[in-house]
Amino acid sequence: MKAMILAAGVGSRLDPLTRNIPKPMVPIVNRPVIEHIIDQLRRHNFDEIMINLYYLGDVIEAHLGNGSKFGVKLHYSREDTLWGDAGSVKRCEKFFTEGNGDPFLVVGGDDISDKDFSKILKSHVEKKAVATIGLSLVDDPSEYGIVLMNENGRITRFLEKPKGEVIFSNTANTGVYVFDQSIFDFIPKGTFYGFGHNLFPRLLEQKKPIFGHLTSSYWRDVGNLKVYRQTHVDALAERVTLHFPMKEQRKYVWMGEDVEIDPTADIGYPVAIGNNVKIEAGVSIQENTVIGNNCVVEIGASLKETILWDGAVVMRGTQLERCVVGNDCHVKSNAAVFDGVIVDPVRRADK
Repeated sequence: MKAMILAAGVGSRLDPLTRNIPKPMVPIVNRPVIEHIIDQLRRHNFDEIMINLYYLGDVIEAHLGNGSKFGVKLHYSREDTLWGDAGSVKRCEKFFTEGNGDPFLVVGGDDISDKDFSKILKSHVEKKAVATIGLSLVDDPSEYGIVLMNENGRITRFLEKPKGEVIFSNTANTGVYVFDQSIFDFIPKGTFYGFGHNLFPRLLEQKKPIFGHLTSSYWRDVGNLKVYRQTHVDALAERVTLHFPMKEQRKYVWMGEDVEIDPTADIGYPVAIGNNVKIEAGVSIQENTVIGNNCVVEIGASLKETILWDGAVVMRGTQLERCVVGNDCHVKSNAAVFDGVIVDPVRRADK
């Protein structure tokens, strides 16, 4: 079956982390978001996947290749300008309409979820929908499209990113869609077009059958730093089903290969440590900390609720709490950083 991952966005809400890396490549427990999505699609038999690219798209394509290492076949739609989510799907019409005419799935490239895509597809087919929207209940609906449904699950009202007094529901669009191939008749060619602002209001106006599929499954749009950190906490607490790229050595402690830990280091839980990591004497690694591959944590350093990306070095005596440290960054000796984001490499100091 065919699916599409929308991966063209700039990811400005995750700035400065996304200045040198596209948002779908941001790691969640040492694995890019888009890898988690591909793994989820494959488990539900979506094995031929289109990915649209724009911002730093070459980075995504170079990492994923043809998809064979993930057990899927990947295709790419390279965009020279942003077309909107519906406009991007329209550009791939030939990809989806070639073959047997099955419905297809579309998912955002920065979402972490364990939604059952197979159930959404089954519901879509049974109800003979033109479009089915995956839905979740949220505390703050203002950042999402919201819907009202009748007793049969048919959507009767849709509003994109409501504000204030116009908020009429907390049932939110999760950016997971199943479409019948007739959907292409409603998306104009060669123009910017959005699902929420354009397509869904048009379908409702024409009384086309749009249905919602509401579940309690885990779903997060990893769109800002607060959610990015919280998603790690949830993953380490096993509130979402993800495949970690390291083995669980003891309960709530995952560890990769070639990890060197000094006997005097204190390793708490839940903690995930990548491959080829060195943790020196007197180090304290405490709850909700994730350490990327090829990292070094020097003598006496302390990490808590902190995420280190690959190649980071935390120098001796440094204390980090609720921080994100980017690829290959060195955090200077004897520093104390709380609620920080460190993305620019710092030269090693002898102090």
